[in-house]
Amino acid sequence: MGDIEQFDDPVLAYDRLSQAYGELARRRERYLTAVERAIFDRMTFGSKSLLDIGAGDGSRALRIASKAEIGRIALVEPSAKMTARTPNGAKIWRLRAEELRASLSDEKFDVITCLWNVLGHVRGTALRIQALNAINGLLSQDGKFFMDVIHRYNVHSYGVVPTAVRFLYDSFAPSHANGDVVACWDIGEQRIRTYGHVFTHREIMHLALASGLKLEERVVIDYENGQIRGSAFQGNLLYVLRRQS
Repeated sequence: MGDIEQFDDPVLAYDRLSQAYGELARRRERYLTAVERAIFDRMTFGSKSLLDIGAGDGSRALRIASKAEIGRIALVEPSAKMTARTPNGAKIWRLRAEELRASLSDEKFDVITCLWNVLGHVRGTALRIQALNAINGLLSQDGKFFMDVIHRYNVHSYGVVPTAVRFLYDSFAPSHANGDVVACWDIGEQRIRTYGHVFTHREIMHLALASGLKLEERVVIDYENGQIRGSAFQGNLLYVLRRQS
């Protein structure tokens, strides 16, 4: 392995990753496709608008919207180099997830997505709740919010011993900061590193409750091959959330 580039700000890391983003997505194609399929199967029939938070180059949001025949699409993406790669004409909000406000738009969205552990690049519980509060305010009355996160207790990805150590540590010294990690991507001879966070189901439920969202369904998807799994220990977690009232 060659040089390591460390970025304190995840947005700067994604600027650096922008040219290789397509290749990184191809490496996880089976997982990403499984998430998209699960979202499509659970959308409210007749959904007309989609907001994607942490949209990257916009390809996933546009693919989901095209399959569902959704005409109104907005992309939230703070990385200038990522948004430079989005198709011409796409509506872009150059914001971080934690900078979202429901008052930014009179429009409510039938589908809101926040995919591939985007929430894990938001630092701290307070800012995560702030982001999810805004998402709640941007959902239409019957809208659905889809979010997938890296599961801290994914034995299939991390192995039995590291997962057991994490579980025991969380049990005896609980803290939301326990999930803070270094997110890494290898691009050729370069390794890109930045702040990340991996979640437990209990943590997500706390965040949802604090931001006025309720759980409709949780889907466990194997990060290695995209298979739907019965146990949370076997994959990452896709959440289907709705407004509480």
